[in-house]
Amino acid sequence: MDMKQIKALLQEFDASTLSKLKITQDAFSIELEKNIGVVAAPVMAAPVAVASAPVAPAAVESSAPATPVLSGDMIVSPMVGTFYSAPSPDSASFVKVGDRVKKGQVIGILEAMKIMNELEAEFDCEILSVLVSDAQSVEYDMPLFAVKKL
Repeated sequence: MDMKQIKALLQEFDASTLSKLKITQDAFSIELEKNIGVVAAPVMAAPVAVASAPVAPAAVESSAPATPVLSGDMIVSPMVGTFYSAPSPDSASFVKVGDRVKKGQVIGILEAMKIMNELEAEFDCEILSVLVSDAQSVEYDMPLFAVKKL
């Protein structure tokens, strides 16, 4: 499977009512489970991840008050993963509030399954607000930036 197929699979799985999915194709194998997260290949780490599951509702509750305030144009996460605002911990952020961004410009990195994916602006815009912090876990379609289209 190539990266586009994996991304599409993650999106479809996230939108589905399935709680588990395992695919094996030639030498490639992937196993997904919603309550635990993404697990690559058959790994016996499921009981450990289940112990961390009660932490997730607390994170959802803490971000819930910010959701009603959001309006206007947004740049949202195209996948589940970890958001990084800079290419490395000691580097400057890709963008900050007030920056004007061109279509195709890198505005962040999303790590999914140990793969770093550059997040590019889909249109010319001005960054009004950064809605997530560095190294924060993000969900599919979660707002990352409030923007004004140019």
